[in-house]
Amino acid sequence: MTEEINLIKEQAKESMLGAIDHLQKSLLNIRAGKASPQMLGSVFVDYYGSATPLSQVANVSAPDARTLTVTPWEKNMLQPIEKAIMLANLGLNPMNNGEAVIINIPVLTEERRKDLVKQAKSEAEDAKISIRNARKDANNDIKKEEKNGLAEDICKAAEDDIQKLTDSYVQKVDEVLSSKEEEIMKV
Repeated sequence: MTEEINLIKEQAKESMLGAIDHLQKSLLNIRAGKASPQMLGSVFVDYYGSATPLSQVANVSAPDARTLTVTPWEKNMLQPIEKAIMLANLGLNPMNNGEAVIINIPVLTEERRKDLVKQAKSEAEDAKISIRNARKDANNDIKKEEKNGLAEDICKAAEDDIQKLTDSYVQKVDEVLSSKEEEIMKV
């Protein structure tokens, strides 16, 4: 019977870890002052009729802290790339020099930094909700096991373990958010 409990705990842990991974990936798209190729991770380009990630039609690099350079594999992709970056609504202004698309990253204003922190907090709250949902699912599974005859004290101990796991992952979310906030607010 404890095999089922261990499986429930493992599934909850994997689900919570998935929430942390998703949060970290989401936070990569929130820019924090310096140029990073990940800033364009959400940009999709119209490539022969299909929406294709920018990284699959061009090389994205950050030659310095304030500039991104997008060099397409094919020269005829310059205009579609420029258009896609504008449509992605990232607050960036791409310039085409005939060879590549160059994006100067503007210095973040205090107001914009606060907006980015709000966005990061929203992502963190979504991660916490996912973690709490994993806890709820695990506790429901434990209750089913209890109805199927598993000892009450074993179920109670398992629920306590799930709560400890939940608390530790919520704390990890807070740590990830805190470091991102610091990164965003650093001038």
